[in-house]
Parts: sequence; structure tokens; C-alpha cells
Amino acid sequence: MVQQITRGIKISVVTTFEGSFYKNYKMQYAFGYTITIENQSKDSVQLNTRRWEILDALNNVEIVSGEGVIGKKPVLKPGESHTYTSGCLLTSPFGAMQGHYSMVNFTTTKKFKVTIPTFKLSAPFAIN
Repeated sequence: MVQQITRGIKISVVTTFEGSFYKNYKMQYAFGYTITIENQSKDSVQLNTRRWEILDALNNVEIVSGEGVIGKKPVLKPGESHTYTSGCLLTSPFGAMQGHYSMVNFTTTKKFKVTIPTFKLSAPFAIN
């Protein structure tokens, strides 16, 4: 598990290898990740957007950004958390992801970024 706290918002990430398959004559490696966003601050916050950098071992970088996570823009009161699971495909058996969430603090009405710590994606058979 990888964890990081930014401005009282704790991000925890657990990854899984889901398998491999051929798509358009290329090998694809499927990875899952479960993220828990925990509000350890004294203010209510809302997650509005996300931005990811997905890197594979072949130096390919994919940027993914958009509204919310899994179709939701969770509001977290102090002490609350939100957990979701998603995934990605790589063209190599290992890589990494990193990014940030854009959030708003309801008390101050200020927007801020919460770092998603870099986490590794690796197929068990590729680990030396």
C-alpha cells in the first residue's frame, strides 16, 4: 500500500494485476487499483476533477483527466472517506501511475490539489 497526506487529505492506494490479453495484435496488461480518499482535516471538501500520468516500461506516457472519479464527485466531511476501484491497460508488464485530485474546501471556498502518490504497477511474473 502507498499512502500520502496533502492538506489533511489522505490518499491510500492498493494495486492488483488482473491479467494479460491480446488486443489489436498487441499484448495488453491489465491492472486494477483501489484508492481510499480520507478527510483528516477539520473542513468539508469535495473532489471535482482528477489528472493521471500513466507510464509504462516502454516510456509511453498517457495523460488522463476528467470530472470526478468513477462518475462521482464525492463530498467528504471531516473523518469521512470514499473508496473506489478502477484500472488501466499497459503495453508492458510494469509501469507506474501518479497524479492529483482538484478539490474545493467548503469552509474557505478555495480550490486545492491533493497529490496522488506514485504507485507501481507490476505483473507478478515480471518481478525479478
